[in-house]
Amino acid sequence: MTEVTSRMIERENKIAFIVSLSATKKDIKRAVEELYQVKVEDVNVLVTRDGTKKAFVKLKPDYNATDLAVRLGIL
Repeated sequence: MTEVTSRMIERENKIAFIVSLSATKKDIKRAVEELYQVKVEDVNVLVTRDGTKKAFVKLKPDYNATDLAVRLGIL
């Protein structure tokens, strides 16, 4: 959890996850929706220099990323 990801949660309704390198955007969307009972609007991914894959998940306006982060113990 960094300051940037904290601001992203609060301002953009997005939350970041480290995911498997083989996971697709559809896989990530389905997993987040099923595991956390939220609706996902968009998923963006990037592979970092150290070889990990990050997924930035934007939740639909009806759901709050801050609430999800609190449930996960991030905030």
